[in-house]
Amino acid sequence: MQQDIERILIDRHTIANRVRELAEQITADFHEKDELPEITIVPILTGSFIFVADLIRDLPLRMQIRLISVSSYPGKATTAQEAQIGSDLDDLPASLAGSHVLLVDDILDSGQTIKLVSEILSAKNPASLKTCVLLRKQREAAMQQPVDYVAFDIPDEFVVGYGLDYDDYYRNLPDIVVLKSDVVDDA
Repeated sequence: MQQDIERILIDRHTIANRVRELAEQITADFHEKDELPEITIVPILTGSFIFVADLIRDLPLRMQIRLISVSSYPGKATTAQEAQIGSDLDDLPASLAGSHVLLVDDILDSGQTIKLVSEILSAKNPASLKTCVLLRKQREAAMQQPVDYVAFDIPDEFVVGYGLDYDDYYRNLPDIVVLKSDVVDDA
């Protein structure tokens, strides 16, 4: 895999430090809402699983985790396609009334995924809904989509690692990297 990497965009130490900072900010914001906050975290799988695992270890809040699967980069696609909910994995309750919800995604690219899932969650009447993304691409659609927490703004490049994949590979890289152009064969 190392031979496929063109360059490291964000190294693992920078990621770890920023995730801790985000956790502190999220904790402070939820403590403003409630003295003993309880939140429901909704990670969008599969790309956010490493990010959310690191994030929740730094959140000293009582929490539930409800999973949802969304696909917007099928197979070898390097640009976002139409976001679709995965029917095989949907752990959302019928109602989220009274719950403070934190929606967590890996990357904000076209804005379709976070918009779709935010609408689904809003329809379940949560007390509050906050959104958190690891990466936001510096492109118009992504920058216009409202998000509460962004770990990193990145150039409009296709990246992998730290949970993000290309054709289901490279998720296990500890850094966020750009692949060599001859490795990426956009379908």
